[in-house]
Amino acid sequence: MQTAKNSDPDIALILEIKKGKKEVFAVLIDKYKKPLINLLFRLVHDQTEAEDLAQATFVQVYKSLDKFNFSSRFSTWIFTIARNLALNELRRRSRHPADSMELEVESDEGIIIHQYEDKRSPVPCDHLIKEELFKKVEEALSKLPENQRTAIILFQQEDMSYEEIAEVLGCSVSATKSLIHRARETLKAILKPYLQTGQWEEDKHLKNKKEP
Repeated sequence: MQTAKNSDPDIALILEIKKGKKEVFAVLIDKYKKPLINLLFRLVHDQTEAEDLAQATFVQVYKSLDKFNFSSRFSTWIFTIARNLALNELRRRSRHPADSMELEVESDEGIIIHQYEDKRSPVPCDHLIKEELFKKVEEALSKLPENQRTAIILFQQEDMSYEEIAEVLGCSVSATKSLIHRARETLKAILKPYLQTGQWEEDKHLKNKKEP
């Protein structure tokens, strides 16, 4: 409660907004727009939809700001709202193939999830290799249950604590740690053969079926 209020860098901005300085809300939008779109894109696999959901998140946050009681960090609160909107959208629509994600494998310990906008300009060969890798990581990530996927994204991309992720997911800290551990193990199991051989397991399986 008081601890969250004292440690949250966004509280000063929120207090200014509650005093009537509505223009200060633009500062929060600038700070959270990209992280929200990053998360939402990886949940709904559609850039336009992610941007629309991010906008809807800010609208809901602004309308509900008077109800924010400082018992948790503002970042936790806004990511919770964004995730709930994404889940509502996923329940409403049918599944469809995901677009490419800006993901990259770091090591056996886990993954690094890059920002959605990557302004680097790799040489064509590197670009093709990374594009192929991103597609495979995307496929692996899409196989995770939603709660595992959200947990690993928030842990790696947003550098949130276990306690904050648990609050977003609505579960215990121990359950959150378990989700992240299972997500890492599943991603490693799916990606390891591809990283070692350069061949996707499904491709190998199809090839073997065609051979006499």
